[in-house]
Amino acid sequence: MERTGTILRGREFEPVEGRVVIGDDGRIEAIEETAVESDDIILPAFVNAHTHIGDSIAKEAGGGLSLEELVAPPDGLKHRLLRDASREELVTATEQSLRFMQRAGTAACLDFREGDVAGVRMLEDAAAGLDIDALSFARGSIDAMRAGDGYGASGANDDSFDRERAATREAGKPFGIHAGEVDASDIDPALDLEPDFLVHMVHPEPRHLERVAAQEVPIVVCPRSNLVTDVGLSPYADLHERTTLALGTDNVMLNSPSMFREMEFLAKLSDLSAADILRMATINGAEIADLEYGLIEPGREARLLVLDGDSDNLVGARDPVRAVVRRAGVDDVQEVVYG
Repeated sequence: MERTGTILRGREFEPVEGRVVIGDDGRIEAIEETAVESDDIILPAFVNAHTHIGDSIAKEAGGGLSLEELVAPPDGLKHRLLRDASREELVTATEQSLRFMQRAGTAACLDFREGDVAGVRMLEDAAAGLDIDALSFARGSIDAMRAGDGYGASGANDDSFDRERAATREAGKPFGIHAGEVDASDIDPALDLEPDFLVHMVHPEPRHLERVAAQEVPIVVCPRSNLVTDVGLSPYADLHERTTLALGTDNVMLNSPSMFREMEFLAKLSDLSAADILRMATINGAEIADLEYGLIEPGREARLLVLDGDSDNLVGARDPVRAVVRRAGVDDVQEVVYG
């Protein structure tokens, strides 16, 4: 199998005209530079590094509420709606969001999964038959972590999470935790847990930035969500100077799980380069979850997003990386290749 067009190759997304050759094992065998007739743009499929897709039953609910009123456990609006919904309703709504993400070029999402073991099973049922990798960063119990792909802690002000961190490390799975979303009070205790990644970090102080650098802990930022909940915006440039950043769309309750929208939003409110943002949406998230895709190089799993470079939206683009990050959308998706 092969795909032809302008290939955004490697970590620098060097535009290469040619073909990607994919073997029977679903891995990239070669990238051949050659003249081709295709106007397609071929890039790595996205990795959405932070989602809450159980919220899919309550899209755009809770307008005007604070973050605590919306999502704070156990009685935020989201949690009340989740309790009131049937299992069938939750699975169906989650499947619909996964289908949208798959169609919009997302190969994997790292979902902070409510509902304990039962929540993990619901995500498995919702993803059955789809190509997208829906990874459960479970919460509620150590058993939930063992049933899923990692642990996704709510925040260090909610609990100590010492036992969960030790068990996750023993299981050899990643541990992520929200930190610095509303204020700085939970950042130090979150860093004390030596997490594999943090989420949000809207309010780090200088000493937190130095700790992040020293511990080399990646951070997933969710700019649209932070704007909607009025908690502020992360210091993207300061964080980028010190560690690896990845990109997530956060609660489906608040935002469509579109990586195109998230990239464009971040590109237009920050000084980060288009290549930096595309890395945040692909390889950086993949590396947090230890996935073997996220960039186009021989030997990698072939999870590719093919855009129609001749679409009314993209035709005439002089810089394909900037075009992907700042203007491309789901209507430009020609195909998502899953090896």
